[in-house]
Amino acid sequence: MKILRYRLEFATAEPIQIIDITDPVRAWVAQSGITDGLLTLISAHTTARVNVNEREAQLQRDMVTFLKRLVPRDGDYLHNLAPLDGRDNAHSHLLGLFMNTAETIPVAAGAPMLGEWQSIFFIELDGPRPRRGLDLQLLGND
Repeated sequence: MKILRYRLEFATAEPIQIIDITDPVRAWVAQSGITDGLLTLISAHTTARVNVNEREAQLQRDMVTFLKRLVPRDGDYLHNLAPLDGRDNAHSHLLGLFMNTAETIPVAAGAPMLGEWQSIFFIELDGPRPRRGLDLQLLGND
């Protein structure tokens, strides 16, 4: 049994941004040599998440609109009175309560087992940010 680790890094450009990371994840799993196992993806951030959902442009716009309505940026949040990093980002932390920090996806035949309409997304909740990361760990057999 092998355990492999990898880190995807990228910048984000929007306050709330949904980034499809399916292709680089598939590519890393394919080159890993592991044919069967488990892939775990974990966000290294308190204001960014990972999610499996459908990739469709209008749906992604709906998702962003929904998140902005769910927890408005201009709410009366105590965290914004004295934020640790100077960012008024309480809304980002609150949105994170409704999402996963990590996803675990089975791997079979050297590929993540995703449904026909499923994609893997990194979800920025407090952008833009010049540097974000998502850690991948693959456990399995070759």
